[in-house]
Amino acid sequence: MPNPCGLDPIYYLRELKRKIMKTLRWVAIILLGLLILGYFFGIPYLREQTKKNSPERTALYQQDGLDLEVHYCSPSKKNREIFGALVPYGEVWRTGANEPTTFQTATDIEIGGQKLNKGTYSVWTIPGPEQWTVIFNRDVPDWGVTLSSLGRKTTRNPGSDVIQVVVPVERTQEIRENFQMQFINPQGRLYLQMAWDNVQVSTPLNQ
Repeated sequence: MPNPCGLDPIYYLRELKRKIMKTLRWVAIILLGLLILGYFFGIPYLREQTKKNSPERTALYQQDGLDLEVHYCSPSKKNREIFGALVPYGEVWRTGANEPTTFQTATDIEIGGQKLNKGTYSVWTIPGPEQWTVIFNRDVPDWGVTLSSLGRKTTRNPGSDVIQVVVPVERTQEIRENFQMQFINPQGRLYLQMAWDNVQVSTPLNQ
């Protein structure tokens, strides 16, 4: 029996489905375009802005047959409580800001009595109130934290850890506004020192 309204319901449903699929395709194309723009323009812009607040720094040590370099980004205190608050205790920290901190050695060395082959490594830490765990990892990710976690989780792969060494915390009278890493050599003993706020830790290095 013909439809008194002159409409074929099957045809109507097919047309509706076709229009919905067409709309969904356009939505997908627009979202893909936004993702591409964000990846090529938005993320680099955000990274540039973060580096204005946490500039890149490099520390070198080239003595006694050693050629060492540490490269990091230096965030500021800005009247904030740092360790145990901004940087939580017991959680992996990228040890600075932006990209992971990197440590490079041109020769095999020992760190806390453990051998580290020449090469470039990412450096991660687990701060605590009395001691830190300092981690050297063979992977160097593009960024220090995951975007999906909104910066709460690092990009470290624990399976690529090479060395973990525990070092004591030292409290200082001086308040350091900016996170600092440097090589120090008191009394002929070499350390990689990290310092921020009124906290510093020193990791022993040996040939």
